[in-house]
Amino acid sequence: MATLPPPVDVNSNPYLTGCFEAVTNEGVWPNLTATTGELPADIVGTYIRNGPNPRFTPIGSYVYPVDGDGMVHAITLSDGVAVYRNKFVRTPMLKREEEVGHALWGGIMSGVVPGEEEAGPALANQWKDLPDINVVRHHGKLIALAEMSRSYSLGDKLETLDPVTYGGVFAQGTCAHPKVDPVTGEMIVFTYGLEAPFLTWAVIGADGQVTSGPHAVDTPKSCMIHDFAITATSIVLVVNPLIFDLEAAMSGGSLLSWKPELGCRIAVISRKTGAVTWHQGDAFWTWHFANAHDVDGGLVVDAVVWDRPGFGEHDDHTPSKGTFSRLTLPRTSDAINHQILVDRPMEFPRIDDRLIGQVHHQVAVGARTGREVPPGEFDAVLTINPESGSVTAFDAGTLSVGEPCFVPSSDGSTGGYYVTYATDRTTMRSSFVVLAADDVAAGPVATIELPVRVPLGLHGAWLPI
Repeated sequence: MATLPPPVDVNSNPYLTGCFEAVTNEGVWPNLTATTGELPADIVGTYIRNGPNPRFTPIGSYVYPVDGDGMVHAITLSDGVAVYRNKFVRTPMLKREEEVGHALWGGIMSGVVPGEEEAGPALANQWKDLPDINVVRHHGKLIALAEMSRSYSLGDKLETLDPVTYGGVFAQGTCAHPKVDPVTGEMIVFTYGLEAPFLTWAVIGADGQVTSGPHAVDTPKSCMIHDFAITATSIVLVVNPLIFDLEAAMSGGSLLSWKPELGCRIAVISRKTGAVTWHQGDAFWTWHFANAHDVDGGLVVDAVVWDRPGFGEHDDHTPSKGTFSRLTLPRTSDAINHQILVDRPMEFPRIDDRLIGQVHHQVAVGARTGREVPPGEFDAVLTINPESGSVTAFDAGTLSVGEPCFVPSSDGSTGGYYVTYATDRTTMRSSFVVLAADDVAAGPVATIELPVRVPLGLHGAWLPI
């Protein structure tokens, strides 16, 4: 049997300890009620969130957020009572690791994949599927989404069903952040890869059939692209210079290399014709876009913008902070007009998903207040008016909060809430937090103390019943 790489030192990695420490127990916990406040009667549905949660001690390397087994956490609310459940997304690779009782696949930066003796003939020399980033419900399926590998459908009890490949069109998966157009019901996806064509996009109809594409986008190098945006007329793909460098990786270097001298290129693609218009500018990095929409003379894109991605480099430098910025892309030139609206550390921008691709008037983010908190953690939820730049803040104190997800009122009104999982840094106890969208500064309208800890993770979705 081949020698596997050594285990990662869990205690030295901030994304494997504290509020990020993995949990391995799965279960269902019913009959939960509000610990503080009162659960609003107009919240009826399920909040489900995905995130990296290594089933076994990682080997070789562990880089958050691109490593780790997926675990989904769901809380269903109705009539003032909640049911919480969690479950691993059990890919064939994870099942094989459970059979042997330890990790077989190394972290993505290590490049370690097991051979036939360790993994068996069906899985030998394959990369590990990592559906640990996000979740989406489309064409009647709940899907755990991956970055550069296959996504998996989930059943009503969160059980893992099948890889989602759209009839083999996307045999290796799509992206972690598809965009579902609330007007047409279409889901727009993109892919990036290590071989040409390096970047493609496609449209999946409301029935789950691929209706357009995949279409190649002319890019000369393989770049990592985590998220994108759409408007009613356009697809916006930001190609920034986080370059895959296989030669460097084969000689012991980094698989990913940040090359700011190459600058930024933004493709604006017509959803009607597929025509591509390019915009050029200085390099920046964006993990997540809040939204985009058309304006007279062009379009605008709201995003959290960083000076660099913060991983994939030997010096391990990290960005100073993310800023909430508006990118304006005029139709009359190839310029990128960059305006910083809120200058403070933040991430995970979210809007009311019913407005994807349309004009939005509020964005919620996880943010830092300035107190000392561990890397990757946020101790505040902000709502931002992108027209004025005005900010309303919920100071979470000792709570480290996750991504805020908008929940529309089930009574048909225009009101709503932001919900998130949070963990107290002093007690390591987790809770479900409900904030009124029109006044997050007032603090939670309700919290539910959860019977088990929910590790900080990534992205979620609200599923109305």
